[in-house]
Amino acid sequence: MRLTIRIYDWTLYAMAFVAAAMLVWLMVSVVVSVAMRNAGLQPFAWLFTSSEYALLYMTMLGAPWLVRERGHVHIELLTAALPPAVRHLVSRAVALACVIVCVILAWNGLDLFLTNIARDDYDVRAYFFPRWILTISFPISFTLMAIEFARYVVGKELIHSGVAGIHGE
Repeated sequence: MRLTIRIYDWTLYAMAFVAAAMLVWLMVSVVVSVAMRNAGLQPFAWLFTSSEYALLYMTMLGAPWLVRERGHVHIELLTAALPPAVRHLVSRAVALACVIVCVILAWNGLDLFLTNIARDDYDVRAYFFPRWILTISFPISFTLMAIEFARYVVGKELIHSGVAGIHGE
């Protein structure tokens, strides 16, 4: 079991690292593209396309790690005003709702991925790119997010800290 947890944790952090690298790539590609345009050159077609794909992958690969670190956006104005016992129940209920939504999105993402493979779909903008390479990120990412939200449903920690406003944890 420990090996499974280690592999899972390593996968989550590796995905976050790749997402961070893609953020750097986005910065580089935008700077290069703008510099080329200012120099009167036409930016490479793959530069723009890779930036678009990086936006998707960066979001999908980084999201499970953000859930684990409670780095996603949520508003604690209501939960901070609740008594601790009620906040505990509300926080677990919100986490459960997030699990349900993530499972539905993972299932639909898997269906989309399998449909892309069955139809042999391609993204045909700059290059012919198999669409399944893009959509494989949906079932993987949403499944991992469902697992991470489930940790807040049954684990010791809650999503909501009970402190409203900007604060460090």
